[in-house]
Amino acid sequence: MLTKLTLILVTIALKVMSQTVPSPDVPENIKPQEGEQLVLQVHAVGFQIYVCQQTDAKYAWALKAPDAELHDQQAGVVGRHYAGPAWKYKDGSEVTGKLVAKVDSPDADSIPWLLLTAAGHSGDGVLSRVDSIQRIHTKGGLPPKNDCDASKVNHALKSAYTADYYFYASP
Repeated sequence: MLTKLTLILVTIALKVMSQTVPSPDVPENIKPQEGEQLVLQVHAVGFQIYVCQQTDAKYAWALKAPDAELHDQQAGVVGRHYAGPAWKYKDGSEVTGKLVAKVDSPDADSIPWLLLTAAGHSGDGVLSRVDSIQRIHTKGGLPPKNDCDASKVNHALKSAYTADYYFYASP
């Protein structure tokens, strides 16, 4: 009974939120599917973690995982973003994503903007019914342009970043 009531309240809250937060203006190829509604917007503050790797005779920084706190509109911490990629909300719900499309950030010194599709869910709550995730308004997060060589193989480094994540669900 309590779970059913919780789902009803979450559904009502999602409808209210989707009416008060407009969808962002983004390039066409990173827009969510037609009909999906915005159910949550959060601001991430954290790091992109890179590892120096050798592929063939070339050395390059490869993304290992994000590690970020998710903040609501009042700057309160409401969740985490980590390897998967995955997002976990304070209500215990979680979604993992799979890359669909990306575009360069308008800020050349920042990681790309992304559209991801939900690849898995767990828990009951706001993220349990998410279909699409956008990462936009990125600042920072790029790996170093060089400095990955034989002496640094398997060395990890953190690159600070911020971004806005928008979560969408079918009605």
